[in-house]
Amino acid sequence: MALATITARVDEKDKIRFDAFCSNVGLNTSAAINLFVKAVLRENRIPFEIAQASDPFFSDANIAYVKKSVQELKAGKGTAHELIEVDDE
Repeated sequence: MALATITARVDEKDKIRFDAFCSNVGLNTSAAINLFVKAVLRENRIPFEIAQASDPFFSDANIAYVKKSVQELKAGKGTAHELIEVDDE
């Protein structure tokens, strides 16, 4: 079996920590990456969940608050304020 090289750039501190982890579990970095590649090919997917970090603005509690505020404004319970412009310095 012919071998090929994969080159990836990672943060230096992450590499150091990853190398240490691999060593602690009895692997070298190359073996760990090969395990990942084999898992991807076997499962035909990334072998762990990848999710976008949730934005707290879109939390259920905040969305409920925004909807309630919109209802109050539509019912005439809002207060108009003057816009105060600030110079960015």
